[in-house]
Amino acid sequence: MARDQFQTLTEPMYFTLLALGEVRNGAEITAWVNEITEGRIKLAPGTLYALLAQFLENDLIIRIQTDKKGKYYILTDEGKDLLYSEVERLRFLIDNYDNYFNK
Repeated sequence: MARDQFQTLTEPMYFTLLALGEVRNGAEITAWVNEITEGRIKLAPGTLYALLAQFLENDLIIRIQTDKKGKYYILTDEGKDLLYSEVERLRFLIDNYDNYFNK
């Protein structure tokens, strides 16, 4: 499983991994994250490529091809597991909020 640095994900981490549920290159990741978050999260190139390097190093994503449009990435099974764990963590937080305030 992923290292301790991925115990909780930042929003840029989360949305980058979510974007890689399908094959995308850096420009496509940036555009998709901007669209899905309605412009709230704008991934700067430095941030995106630092995240991609971390994810590659920790086997959360793989590079599957390179062409004129860039390098393309997709989630590994370990990346999918990490993303699922983060969603479950967030659901737990929401459930606790609901249980406390909606008694």
